[in-house]
Amino acid sequence: MHINKIAPEFATTGQITPDQIKAVADAGYKSIVCARPDHEEGGQPLFADVARAAEAAGLKIVHIPVSGPLGEGQIIRFHDAWQNLPKPMLGYCRSGMRAGSLYATL
Repeated sequence: MHINKIAPEFATTGQITPDQIKAVADAGYKSIVCARPDHEEGGQPLFADVARAAEAAGLKIVHIPVSGPLGEGQIIRFHDAWQNLPKPMLGYCRSGMRAGSLYATL
């Protein structure tokens, strides 16, 4: 897992797995936003599996899947998550780019 810090309270990374959630929590992140749709690629962990591990570790997590250009609904959901979830927040998708694009809408 390579974390790219974009701002003091937001960073991105590529796909994370349930077994990496402890490292996310240990790094100080309080919430996670997943911008990757389920079943985008074979062998990819399902959001529900990552969410179970995150919640067990005391992290808040939200799924805002993005495929293609960002839509108004995704932007609204991200802004809501940004306002209501604890920080710092880690965003992930396949490469971290879509998660970063959500943050760029703030």
